Amino acid sequence: MKGVLILAHGSRVESTKNTINAVVDMVRETITDRPIEIAYMEFCEENIEHGIGALAKQGVTEIKVVPYFLFEGVHIRKDIPEEIDGILKKYPGVTVEMGQTLGADRRLADILADRIRG
Repeated sequence: MKGVLILAHGSRVESTKNTINAVVDMVRETITDRPIEIAYMEFCEENIEHGIGALAKQGVTEIKVVPYFLFEGVHIRKDIPEEIDGILKKYPGVTVEMGQTLGADRRLADILADRIRG
């Protein structure tokens, strides 16, 4: 079974989870054919290992990690893949594919333009 792990950076400010939770709820309304979990790279209990474990417990064997990051910095290129490789040793039979960051996307530019006009 396929599943999705939406990965945010994380914050020490607890209320910031409300934003990503709202976004993920919107995604869940659209993507209904697979489980979707949230994980945070740091500062939060719901870390990457927790997210992979939650999906594995649901029978997921193919996880697409979709980073809720704008840029492909060192976390995306190095830190996160290394952490995932270590975690997967606990879950034989589970594979992970990394998705793309939000990056330069016209839809984000449109949102920014709307905020400027706002």
